[in-house]
Amino acid sequence: MLDKTKTRKILVVTGEASGDLHASHLVTAMRACTQHLEFYGMGGEKLRAAGMRIVFDIAQLSVMGITEVIRHLGKLYRVFSSLKSSLKHDRPDLLILVDYPDFNLRLAKAAKKYSIPVLYYISPQVWAWRTSRLKQIGDLVTKMIVVFPFELPLYEKAGIDASFVGHPLLDILTVTRPKEESTGHFGLDEHKTTIGLLPGSRLSEVKKLLPPMIEAAQHLTEHFSNLQFIVPIAPGLQKKEIEQLLERATVPITTVSDSIYEVIDSSYLVIVASGTATLETALLATPMVIVYKMSPLSYLIGKALVKVPYIGMANIIAGKRVVPELIQGEATAGNIAAAVTRMLKDTRYYQNICEELASIRKKLGEPGASKRAAQIAVNMLSP
Repeated sequence: MLDKTKTRKILVVTGEASGDLHASHLVTAMRACTQHLEFYGMGGEKLRAAGMRIVFDIAQLSVMGITEVIRHLGKLYRVFSSLKSSLKHDRPDLLILVDYPDFNLRLAKAAKKYSIPVLYYISPQVWAWRTSRLKQIGDLVTKMIVVFPFELPLYEKAGIDASFVGHPLLDILTVTRPKEESTGHFGLDEHKTTIGLLPGSRLSEVKKLLPPMIEAAQHLTEHFSNLQFIVPIAPGLQKKEIEQLLERATVPITTVSDSIYEVIDSSYLVIVASGTATLETALLATPMVIVYKMSPLSYLIGKALVKVPYIGMANIIAGKRVVPELIQGEATAGNIAAAVTRMLKDTRYYQNICEELASIRKKLGEPGASKRAAQIAVNMLSP
């Protein structure tokens, strides 16, 4: 039985905004299970708010794409070396890794050297690419927690101790205001059709994706007089950074800090960067156009390695193309505008997307994922 009087040190490491969000709920749920837990590590605003001591802030490290990561290798190496040193000298009772596999699996190797148990939460997407990682995961990870039901058989077949807890977004994703109230709160016109622009949570991807979104908005207003556009600024991004990108826009585009769920919910459709936001949009049953761009080299390498036909979680979970995906060279303003135009004009097509998205929630298990994951984590602490 766990000694509740002894303080346990837990190192938590995540490198992205979505991981920061899910890890923060895990930390909160663990504190509800038992007292005397000390959390420290790499994270962002959400983990800081949950009471974790932030050693490295992910706002300084969040990059995407192979060539983009190469440019930040020096900084990443210094962070990694420091965390590795902490494993040796601070000897945490548990290492919790959240997504961010290229960095985290290397840290898991160091943890094994020092006999520190490793819990991996939000597993690497080995089903999409690099299935060869399964053996590495089996060697280095004490316990794997998966959030998609189709992931569990893959890990079990590889002999890895894994549990499916459901997806934490089922608990986290809540809308605080009715659609009509959100429209007024954002200063939008209730008589116009709202289109949300979600260019991502990293400044590097925003710089690539927001310009074609803006240009698409300009194309659309030439054919539809009743449209309005809004950008929710993701946590970790500065409003001034987004507004600088919007300076050349010839159509009004509203910006709001946070409130991403309310923006998605109050929008007729959204144009969204591939990532967690596509799943959030699907769970809110809002039709979307998925877009993504990376450096040419990153794209060529990724295209050779990825084993699934889609990149959007809505399409992956559905097992078919429910919503359009415009990747790399296809992610042009003209193509984005054309995909949006079809949704605006073809009512049957739009309604079919709504129905398909509504069915995705049922495939992600029951609410309570963070609590179930927390209990697994607490059980991994030595008596």
